[in-house]
Amino acid sequence: SMFKGCTSLVEAPALPARELALECYDEMFSGCTSLEEAPALPARELAAGCYHLMFSGCTSLEEAPALPATRLAEWCYYSMFEDCTSLVEAPALPATELADSCYIGMFSGCTSLSAPPALPAEKLAEDCYAAMFKGCTSLTEAPALPATKLVYGCYWAMFQGCTSLEEAPALPATELANSCYKLMFSGCTSLVEAPALPATELSDSCYHLMFSGCTSLSEAPALPAKELAKNCYYEMFKGCISLEKAPALPATKLAKGCYNSMFEGCTSLKDTPVLPATELADSCYYSMFEDCTSLVEAPAL
Repeated sequence: SMFKGCTSLVEAPALPARELALECYDEMFSGCTSLEEAPALPARELAAGCYHLMFSGCTSLEEAPALPATRLAEWCYYSMFEDCTSLVEAPALPATELADSCYIGMFSGCTSLSAPPALPAEKLAEDCYAAMFKGCTSLTEAPALPATKLVYGCYWAMFQGCTSLEEAPALPATELANSCYKLMFSGCTSLVEAPALPATELSDSCYHLMFSGCTSLSEAPALPAKELAKNCYYEMFKGCISLEKAPALPATKLAKGCYNSMFEGCTSLKDTPVLPATELADSCYYSMFEDCTSLVEAPAL
């Protein structure tokens, strides 16, 4: 927090260190609203929390420094450029070996950022991309996400509130984890098509709120899973007012809260899926079709 809140600071000192330490630059320039240029950051091996909130709220910063590190550390880039509303281009992120929460909130609130960096890692870490581009209202494209095995919270809220995002990346993962897709595209009001979701084995809250508030989404992806998990589809399409048809739901054995509020507020929904389950669970259908004002026929139970 060395220069935190120095609103008249226009130039940063050189930071030549190549070996970093725990939280060494934590919040160093946070709130420096006049800072237009970031110092070079040459370190290739990072430390936990080293760049945490380093440039958070630097609203005049238009360009990020190069970040050459290929091996990351926990929380290393956590909210590094949060609310840098003038940042138009993200730095390259070449790391293929991630760490827990490494990119969490990194560009959150960067409302001028229009294109994301490539994210080449195929092996993920807990919360690694959580909220990474949350609130990036100018973001028009998403990076490729090649991982086939997910971990806890890995894509949590990654693109939440990206109101200009029209197309989602392919999501090839067949092995899910708790909260892996939670809130991933929530509030993406320009998203017109959902990616395929091929997983047949689900995890707790895996799709919770995934497309909630996607008001342009007119078609849901196929959901082939026959074995459900706790809260797996909870509020998945809540508020998707353009959604006219629900996907097939073939599961015959349900889990607690599995369909809770799944289509709540889908005011254009006219057809319901067949619900073949004969073994129910607590709150499994709770508010599933609440406020679906165009629904004319209920499914057989």
